[in-house]
Order: sequence, then structure tokens, then C-alpha cells
Amino acid sequence: MPKRKKRNFAELDTFDNIFQPNMDFVYRNDHELKGRWNEICFKNNNPIVIEVGCGKGEYSVALAKKYPEKNFIGIDIKGERLWRGCKTGMEEGIKNLVFLRSKIEFLCSFFIKNEIDEIWITFPDPQLKKQKKRLTSSRFLEIYRKILPDNGKIHLKTDSPDLFQYTSDIVNHNNFDLFYSSDDIYSKELHSEILSIKTHYEKIYLLKNKPITYINFSIPANCTIQEPY
Repeated sequence: MPKRKKRNFAELDTFDNIFQPNMDFVYRNDHELKGRWNEICFKNNNPIVIEVGCGKGEYSVALAKKYPEKNFIGIDIKGERLWRGCKTGMEEGIKNLVFLRSKIEFLCSFFIKNEIDEIWITFPDPQLKKQKKRLTSSRFLEIYRKILPDNGKIHLKTDSPDLFQYTSDIVNHNNFDLFYSSDDIYSKELHSEILSIKTHYEKIYLLKNKPITYINFSIPANCTIQEPY
């Protein structure tokens, strides 16, 4: 392991804005913060928003700074990525933001039903060859609905036209509630100011003239989620 990476991992262990539970434990057990994030971690009753597959946490950081009346949790399994978001959060004193190092498959070990208000998925690996690994597949949507309130919103922002189309298809096939969808958010006036946040990679995609897509939807109560094809 390079010296820089070793140094970052060591520093990550000193940050108080990240939780790094043992994965073998949470695979079989609930984490102690489950159902108690606001009580123990944030010490308020503000809505909690999570970003799954948050990478370096750029979007989580920007959202937390933009909406201080909400609490944010950036989630990713890669510690070397999370270091950057944690470092920024610590340096800038962002109190409504923490990070969780975990696989997305284990979300139900950390959160109870209705504990999470919204979910953001920003520029994930589209997993073009492995449908079940897509973060908007029926497999993951079933996980999200177990921690969201009924009709809790899910946001997908991606440069992948294939992932955008697949997600649109699963929304339409299952008659989810669709709030907004665009196959090129910057082709006209932005639908919402929240979409103006740009990550490092998004700026690169835009320089390459790649359209940025966005879809915002929710899963109705008692809906059976099926793959579109």
C-alpha cells in the first residue's frame, strides 16, 4: 500500500465524523445506531438524507452545506474515497454530516423504517453487465423501501444514458410515482437549484459534452417491485 494511502487510512481512524463497523458483525446483527441516528449522532430531530455510493463525498458535503436544516450521511465501502469527504467535513466544521463505511446491501442493519427521509445516488458505476448490482435495481430498491417512509424520494443523477434508461424503465414498469425526469438537465433552465451541485467527475463529463441525466421518484406503499426486462 502506498505511503499516502496508509497515512490517509491512519488519519481516517482519528476522525469523529465517520463510522467504520466490522462488516462481519453488521452482516448478522443490527448496529447500535439503528433507529437512533438523530438521538445519538446528530442530537436533533431533523430529516436524514443519505447518499449511497458517495465516493469522495463531494455531493454529501455540498448538500450538507446547502441544507443545514437536514442531516446527511454519505455511505461507501471504500475508505480511501471516504477520507476526502471526512477530511473536508472536519476542516470546515460541518456538523450535519457524517460518513458510514459499509456495503449498501447492509443498510437495514443501520436504519429502521422511516428513519431516512430521502436517498441520493450520484454517478454510480452503471454496472452495464450486472443488472442486479445496479443501485436502482429491484434488489436495491427493496432495501431502500425498508428504511424510507412510504413515498420517500429517491434521486438518481448520472452521466450514463443506459443507467438512466434502465431506471426510467423500472419506474414506468412498476408504476412508481415519478416527480421529475430529464435526459439532459443542463439543456434548459435547471429544474431545481439542488441539481447545480457539480462533482469533480461531473465537471469532466461536461467538458466532454456528455449529457447529465436525473430522475426523481418514489416507491408507493405495498408495491411489488419487478425488473422491467
